[in-house]
Amino acid sequence: MPLPKPVLLGCIADDFTGATGLASMLVRHGMRTVQVIGVPEAPLAGAGHDADAVVVALKSRAIPAPEAVAQSLAALEALLAAGARQILFKVCSTFDSTDAGNIGPVADALLRRLQGGFALACPAFPANGRTVYQGHLFVGSRLLSESGMQDHPLTPMRDPDLVRVLSRQTDGGVGLVGFSTVEQGAGAIRQAMTRLAESGRRYAILDALTDAHLVAIGEAAAAHPLLVGGSGVAMGLPENFRRAGLLPPRGDADALPPMRGHCAVLAGSCSRATLGQIGFARDHVPVLELDPLAQDGPAMVAGALAWVDGKLREDRPVVIAASAMPGRVALLQQRLGREAAGAMVEEALAAIAAGLVERGAGRIVVAGGESSGAVVRRLGVRSLRIGGEIAPGVPWTYAEPAGLHLALKSGSSGGRDMFLRAFDSMS
Repeated sequence: MPLPKPVLLGCIADDFTGATGLASMLVRHGMRTVQVIGVPEAPLAGAGHDADAVVVALKSRAIPAPEAVAQSLAALEALLAAGARQILFKVCSTFDSTDAGNIGPVADALLRRLQGGFALACPAFPANGRTVYQGHLFVGSRLLSESGMQDHPLTPMRDPDLVRVLSRQTDGGVGLVGFSTVEQGAGAIRQAMTRLAESGRRYAILDALTDAHLVAIGEAAAAHPLLVGGSGVAMGLPENFRRAGLLPPRGDADALPPMRGHCAVLAGSCSRATLGQIGFARDHVPVLELDPLAQDGPAMVAGALAWVDGKLREDRPVVIAASAMPGRVALLQQRLGREAAGAMVEEALAAIAAGLVERGAGRIVVAGGESSGAVVRRLGVRSLRIGGEIAPGVPWTYAEPAGLHLALKSGSSGGRDMFLRAFDSMS
């Protein structure tokens, strides 16, 4: 079925939870948004909905750069065929990457295909404590390199200077639009980016400390074919389409079918935030902590599904976690190899998710981008309708054709009580 109207904004996200956070931002600002899982295999039809924006969720953050480029270009072609007028390449708010990519190589390829010579890059998301000042990324009050991200098992971030980080990933020049310019608003930002482009720069890192900065950045980039950034940079984009008379006011962009079924949380992230959420939940609801060092995947699955018998309820969740402190993660990676260790945990959580659904679970929170990707693939989810938020950037979604509600959160998002708050919010 063809789309009833062209998509306005097309988005390509490099992981599943990032895609959901971006879609949530767009819904909050009045765009009906559908998230599509993986590279579309058929012409986009808004997953059957009257979508203003479509977000294609890839798992491309840590794969080899040529594969990430190929997947992203395929997603771009599908979005352009659906009529997308502007493209946003969504990356993590901690700019997760290595010196080999994948942010730079993918952005370069997208720019070439769009015949654009310049793009801004801004991962700031102040509501989640991510700010950029003088080109340096902060997580709360700490530089990125001191935030815990320096120990990330796949993409350790040891340099907080985003101009340097992006410069190592592209052969194009990278400049900076600093705080004093951003503070002056959209006109000043637009002029600064024009000067950088005319001087031969391909990218500009933009400072942003507040939501008002992000709205101004979005307004300044209204005519840009490509933007690179986190969910926050999308904040000002819906208003651009309204100004152009393309997007009507909407009061029901976050509407979802009624929720039903048992509640559960699956945690695969090893971030400090997720570990704190597991610790908080332990004092309030049943929590099972899996040990990949002591059990293989099938044993973890069998043990978890036996453990949930009699514990699943509709008024409180159970929590099943394969998260661990960095030292234990390192031991598992030494034993199995980095990729094999990650795959074992992801596949186990995905199999547990399938078992929970068979046992009547209809409301599931998944913590961790890689874990979320594995779960939606195992459940056969093809698209997600985006609803209201549990926490900044973390909405409830309706998974089709599975017919259940999922909340897919990045490891670093949400407060300590999020695993309980998520289900309280359903009322």
